[in-house]
Amino acid sequence: MPGLLVHIGAQVLCAHGGQAQPAVPNPRVLVSGQPTVLLSTTYLVAGCPFPPPPNGNGPCVTGQWLSGTTRVLSNGQPLAVNAGASLCAPTGTPMMAAVTQTRVTAL
Repeated sequence: MPGLLVHIGAQVLCAHGGQAQPAVPNPRVLVSGQPTVLLSTTYLVAGCPFPPPPNGNGPCVTGQWLSGTTRVLSNGQPLAVNAGASLCAPTGTPMMAAVTQTRVTAL
């Protein structure tokens, strides 16, 4: 799926507005001087306002990109792109790359 590469400085949010940060950067590929994110990297979510049970099934704790690059790889692994599908746990809602670099698009 083509899209803009997600990097460490990107603003990634859970569907409820919580801030998501990658647990491990990929220093092998830099965009805008910052490390990129591999598809396999887990995101840690902080500040999700979704209520816990019994009023909801939140808040979001972790997130994961499910689809990313297919032709561009780093260390033999696909990279995360802003247009890729994602999923937060335990809520099952998506993450969104609200702000990311705009120079590098990958397929």
